[in-house]
Amino acid sequence: MAMPPERRVEVKHVELCKGVNGLDKVVLREVRGCSAEVYLYGGQVTSWKNEHGEELLFVSSKSNFKPPKPIRGGIPICFPQFSNLGPLEQHGFVRNRFWSIDHDPPPFATSTSNKAFVDLILKHSEEDFKIWPHRYEFRLRITLGPGGDLMLTSRIRNMNTDGKPFSFTFAYHTYFAVTDISEVRVEGLETLDYLDNLKNRERFTEQGDAITFESEVDRIYLSTPTKIAILDHERKRTFVLRKDGLPDAVVWNPWDKKAKAMPDFGDEEYKHMLCVEAACVEKPITLKPGEEWRGRQEISAVPSSYCSGQLDPRRALQCG
Repeated sequence: MAMPPERRVEVKHVELCKGVNGLDKVVLREVRGCSAEVYLYGGQVTSWKNEHGEELLFVSSKSNFKPPKPIRGGIPICFPQFSNLGPLEQHGFVRNRFWSIDHDPPPFATSTSNKAFVDLILKHSEEDFKIWPHRYEFRLRITLGPGGDLMLTSRIRNMNTDGKPFSFTFAYHTYFAVTDISEVRVEGLETLDYLDNLKNRERFTEQGDAITFESEVDRIYLSTPTKIAILDHERKRTFVLRKDGLPDAVVWNPWDKKAKAMPDFGDEEYKHMLCVEAACVEKPITLKPGEEWRGRQEISAVPSSYCSGQLDPRRALQCG
């Protein structure tokens, strides 16, 4: 008996569809089964799953997918201001703007051999100009690698016609999903100076051999290495964050009291998330008209068990 011809299933690498509340989103898929979702509202990654379908990012169950409120979780983009130190709303305004798909991007330094990526673009509007009087062009490429790595590459250009430079601070405000925050440690930031947002940005030096969590943490680590590891012991998983063009790293967990005070955050959800963010906060970036800045973050998840108890993030990288 003749066997039927083999059916080839075409993988749709990039798909534009509707998300929560009818908002447009782009779904990226790789052949092995990993995926990512990006909302055009905010240019925001809201999901990143491995080949087993496990969610690697945290999004609050109480998150608003209702403009103009920002989405709580995933990877919000903080620009042109991180935090609330300045005239703008907290973390700037691009996280609650509608981005467009960029159909004609200039060449990126990153490889395009991989099919699962999307280019987004955001330009100044008259509304933005009233609160931040500069003309800018923000290009964002989001790539899902063949091994499931997630890369975000930003290119920000000063488009002012009046000859004026502008300065900004920036962060990829990444919410990692963790099993139990009390069983998580962050490595790669030992012995570094940090600004403590819970103590009026007073400067301290990290004393521990790793960062662990027993209460609220809100710190900006300065002059950080290009690789940081987040170890989720209970899940036997290590997140590895690599960054370029972003000298600082923010570490944040609101803990119980602040969690209860946030309307778009569940009372107990602080136990299952941790923000570790590639950022540029201490020394703002200044661009003259026509100049462009680039900043990149790549995150991957590797089984910690491969590392045989070695918690050095450099070993974690070798184990992937």
